[in-house]
Parts: sequence; C-alpha cells; structure tokens
Amino acid sequence: MLQPAPPVLPPPSPSENRLLALLRRAGLLDWFLLGLIGVVALAYLIPDVGSKASPIPWKVITTAGVALIFFFYGLRLSLDKLRAGLRNWRLHVVVQLTTFVVFPLLALALRPLFVGKALDMWPSVFFLCTLPSTVSTSVVMVSIARGNLPAAIFNASISSLLGIVLTPLWTSLFLNTSAEGGNLWRLGLDLLWQVILPVVVGVLLNHRFGSFAEQHKGSLRISDQVVILLIVFTAFCESFAEGIFRSYQPRDIALLGLGMVVLYFLIFGVVWAVSRMLGFSRADRTVALFCGSKKSLVHGSVMASLLFPGMAATGLLLLPLMLYHALQIILASMMAQHMGRQAEAEKVA
Repeated sequence: MLQPAPPVLPPPSPSENRLLALLRRAGLLDWFLLGLIGVVALAYLIPDVGSKASPIPWKVITTAGVALIFFFYGLRLSLDKLRAGLRNWRLHVVVQLTTFVVFPLLALALRPLFVGKALDMWPSVFFLCTLPSTVSTSVVMVSIARGNLPAAIFNASISSLLGIVLTPLWTSLFLNTSAEGGNLWRLGLDLLWQVILPVVVGVLLNHRFGSFAEQHKGSLRISDQVVILLIVFTAFCESFAEGIFRSYQPRDIALLGLGMVVLYFLIFGVVWAVSRMLGFSRADRTVALFCGSKKSLVHGSVMASLLFPGMAATGLLLLPLMLYHALQIILASMMAQHMGRQAEAEKVA
C-alpha cells in the first residue's frame, strides 16, 4: 500500500531569513550562549548531580580540562608572532592598561554605590573587572570590523598571559581568596601546574604541532567551551544546593544585567576617547576598542575554581561574568558589523 507523501513545508519567507540572519549576527543563535543557559537551568533542576555530594569526580574532570585548555592555547601561540607584535607599543599599553587597571579601578570607584543586598554582588563585579581579555572573540570582532588583525592577536595573547599573574594579584588585595595566608603557596602550585606549565609546554611544542592546532582550532574551541560548561554547571549546582540565590529576585538579576551594559559602554567610550586623543589609525582604534572592552569567561571560570576553591557561592561569583560575556558578544557583534561596513564604504569612496 502506498504511503502518503510527507507534506512539503513552505520555504521560509524573506522576513524570516532576515530575522535569522540578524539573530545569528548578533550572537543570539550561538550554541555556547544557549549552552550556558541550559547548564544553569539543569543545575537548578538537579543540583545534587554536580555538587560535592555527587559520586562523579567533577573536580578531577574539570582540572584535567583546564590543563588541556591552556596546553592547546600555548600550542597555538607563536613566539615569532609575539615578537613581531611588540612594535606597536602604544596600542598595546592602552589595551592592557584598560584591561588590568581601568576596569579594576572603575569597580573600586563604584563600590560605594553597592548597598544592601547589592553589596554581596560587588566582589563578583570586581572579580570580573580583574580578568584578561578574550582571545578568539576579540580577534573575530576585530576581523569583522576590518581592524589590525596581527595587533589583535598579539594583545589578546599577551592579555591572557598577564591575567595568570594580575588577576590573582588584584583579587588577593581586595577579596577574600585562598591567596591569603598559608594558602598562597598552594594557589601558586595550582596556577603553576594547571595553567602556567601547560602554556609553557604548548609554546615549546608550537614549532612542531602549531600547524596542527591551527588546522583544528575550531574543534579545540568547542572542547574548550565544553569544559567551561562543565565548570559553570558544577559551580551553579553547588550554589543552588546551598541556596545562595534564594534572596535574589528576577528584578535583581535584570538590574545586574543593566549594570553590565552600562559597564561595557562606559569602557568602550573611555577607550574610544583615549584612542582618538592619541591619534590612532582606524585599524588600531578598532583593536583598542574590541580587545580592551572584553572579559574572558574561560579565564574567569578557571580562576574562580582556583582562587575560591570549595566556595558555595562560586555560581554567584560567575553570574556577572556570564551576563557580561553574553552582552559583549551581542553588542560587539552589532558594533563590529557596523564598523566593518563603514570600512568597506571608505575603501569604495
């Protein structure tokens, strides 16, 4: 007996195509952002699976994953490219000072505004401000905006290396981390064998396996993101299991998100003004804007687990960073597209 033919679905209308393209360009269809929302929701539903009470050795899994992230990062890091990038020193100084000085000082200046329940959120915001810039996202945005791509690669790479030292330094000065007292030596060892040693080994092997890492950087990026999703999942499982978020309402989260938008545009405006004042070219100004305004969720997740081990509120610590990460992708995508179109129009003219 003949089976009825399946119904033929009509093709998407031009307006639907435009909507999907807009959402994808804005970063709203990025699987990693959706994955972050998913693992937080999963942690809320089954907190015991990822908490300390779970029989699954999450600590061992995430620790090994962190070491692999930094090993493959070092494997893609060429010393020749870093040496070549040293020439544009004024641009590098602006980017790194913005990332590691302006951001933290701004958080310190705004501390008096955090009152009541919001006071508990200030350490999370300060931790966000001490983190290095992203690597892949910064480079991609500079590429879309037709900026100075070699300078973007150099600054993003140097920022990641400086963050290994400067993030623990800032947090140890102003937050209650394991870097205080007798735990300083243990923190140094953790950073050494989980972060610094893998990076060094990767850099030393770059001349032999660097091309392999470049060819498979898409797959390696996915593996990095999977590790981060596991870290976020376990952090939020522990926070939900301990009831850390019970005193916070959706309105509080919305206000925090609004604050992250203000922070992003404030930094963007400062960098834009400084770049114009120093007479940077359009290509260099693009690097300063997109590398200086980013914060790395990869480094933040890793540093949170190292600097605040066993802390039930790690989920709360990562919340501003997750919001900022999502917003910086959405806002920067729109800005990069606009600046890229402007650059193309200037070429035609």
